[in-house]
Amino acid sequence: MSNPFDQVPFGAAEFADNPEPRCPCLLLLDTSGSMQGRPIEALNQGLVAFKDELANDSLAMKRVEVAIVTFGPVNTVAEFQTADLFTPTGLSTTGDTPMGAAIEHGLEMLRRRKDEYKANGISYYRPWVFLITDGAPTDSVVAAEQAIKAGEATKAFSFFAVGVEGANMDILAKLSTRQPLKLDGLKFRELFSWLSASLSGVSQSQVGQTVALQSPAGWAEV
Repeated sequence: MSNPFDQVPFGAAEFADNPEPRCPCLLLLDTSGSMQGRPIEALNQGLVAFKDELANDSLAMKRVEVAIVTFGPVNTVAEFQTADLFTPTGLSTTGDTPMGAAIEHGLEMLRRRKDEYKANGISYYRPWVFLITDGAPTDSVVAAEQAIKAGEATKAFSFFAVGVEGANMDILAKLSTRQPLKLDGLKFRELFSWLSASLSGVSQSQVGQTVALQSPAGWAEV
C-alpha cells in the first residue's frame, strides 16, 4: 500500500496552512568585531522593533517572510519564515567581514525558497535583500556584485545597501544598482520601522503591483 505522504513535497504543510502570497525579506547583517558595543546593541533593539511593528499588521504577519544571515563568519541565523514565527535572537559580534560570501549564501537561500513557493503553487512579491554593514569586505565581492546586478536586471529581487558609520560607501555603491544609504548615527530602530511599514505596504498590494516607498529621511543621511 502506498504511503500518501510520499506525494507531499517537503514544506507543503506550511503552505497548506497558509496559502497567502509571500513577501520575502532577506537581512544580511554585519556582525564583525567592529560592530561591538553600541552598534550591535542598537541593531538588536531595531530587530525587536521590526518584529513588534510587523505584529501590528495581521496580513503582513502571514505574508512577510524574514530570513537573517550574519557575517563575521557567515551564519544563517534564521531561515525564511513568516513574520509570526520570526523571533529576533540577540546577535553578538565576532570575526572579520566576509561580505561577498554572505551575499552569495543569502541569494542562494532566496533562490531555494522561491523554488519552494513555485513547487507549492504559492505566488510571491519581488523579494527584498537588505545589506547592513559598518565596514569594507575582507573577501572578494566580484561574484556577489555580478549576482546582484543580474538579479536586479531580471527583477528577481530588489537589493538595498545601508552603510553604518565606518562603512566603505564606494564599495556599496559598486555592489548595488541603487544608491546606498548612510545610516544617520545608530537609528536602527527608525530604519526597521521604515522597513516594516514598507513591507506591510507591499503585502497589502497585488503581486506584481508597484508600491511607492516612503522616504528614508527618518533614518538615513539624505
